[in-house]
Amino acid sequence: MPRKTTGHLFAVGDIHGCAQALQTLLENLNPGPADTVVVLGDMVDRGPDSAEVLRQLLRLGERTRLVTLLGNHEEMLLQVADGWLSLDAWTRHGGDKTLESYGVDHPSRIPAEHLEFLRAAKTSHEQGGHLFAHACYLPRWPLAYTPRDVLLWQSADPGDLKPHSSGQPVVLGHTPQPDGDILDLGYAVLIDTDCWAGGWLTALEVGGDRVVQANRKGRVRRRARYVRV
Repeated sequence: MPRKTTGHLFAVGDIHGCAQALQTLLENLNPGPADTVVVLGDMVDRGPDSAEVLRQLLRLGERTRLVTLLGNHEEMLLQVADGWLSLDAWTRHGGDKTLESYGVDHPSRIPAEHLEFLRAAKTSHEQGGHLFAHACYLPRWPLAYTPRDVLLWQSADPGDLKPHSSGQPVVLGHTPQPDGDILDLGYAVLIDTDCWAGGWLTALEVGGDRVVQANRKGRVRRRARYVRV
């Protein structure tokens, strides 16, 4: 059964190593012990400081309810660390930036605490009358039975998305919104707003109307939630 909470429920989009944006966003949200923060995956790679992002998230988990989802970039990192994927197959997708941030030449040399933190990430989550996944979903499939490649890798095409059979809205990352605004269809909300490429890191107050964003320079903006019809 999904855990009931009395605090705020926030979803945070793809961080991709943007530690300054994450710090600024968390300072503005200021989540407490009764709140829940769901991080939608792709915490690492591409941006400048994945190591600091994971340090911040570990600290965040000490003061609020933190749920981390596995993204395709975490999956690649762990597959390389475990010898199932070549180093080049990961570094050409931004893994080189993660290695640089740790000062190592292979992900197996990343601190064990950080690797275990990534291994503990979930492939999906349900809370507050919403479903959460990194990449995409299948409308008639419960998330628990949805193929891993869909949850972690499949881009979400707004023209193809349909309401989930559970009736619950689905909150997703992975598919970037380069205009910097979330794409809210009501039954599906896409909140990867391309922080690492000069866009924004987005936090959505789930069940509310608050959208808070920060960029890599530490600028903050707040947006009204708008459902596209």
